[in-house]
Amino acid sequence: MSFRGLRRWAAGLLISACAAGSAGSAWGQGELSRKVKSKIAPAYPDLARRMAITGVVKVEITVAANGTVKSAKLVGGHPVLANAVLDAVKKWRYETSNEETTGIVEFHFDSAQ
Repeated sequence: MSFRGLRRWAAGLLISACAAGSAGSAWGQGELSRKVKSKIAPAYPDLARRMAITGVVKVEITVAANGTVKSAKLVGGHPVLANAVLDAVKKWRYETSNEETTGIVEFHFDSAQ
């Protein structure tokens, strides 16, 4: 990763940490036009809890026509939180459609109470 890329990532992380929501939870909201039929909430990683890591993780997902998540790619957020989000979002199911759709989903993490 270049210095510029690292600097952008660090700035995004700082902004994400300032944008955290309610305590002790992780929740996702999406920008996809398709409705979610079932969601799995990401587990707050123990390491993140011990270190009081909070913030927003953004993931770009591609949903297949049958409603399954075909791919999920990290767009931004703390690496300690990222794997929990990627694991959870891959289990989401959407309504069926005639074609694939792609969008960004944000997960807001707050430290445990």
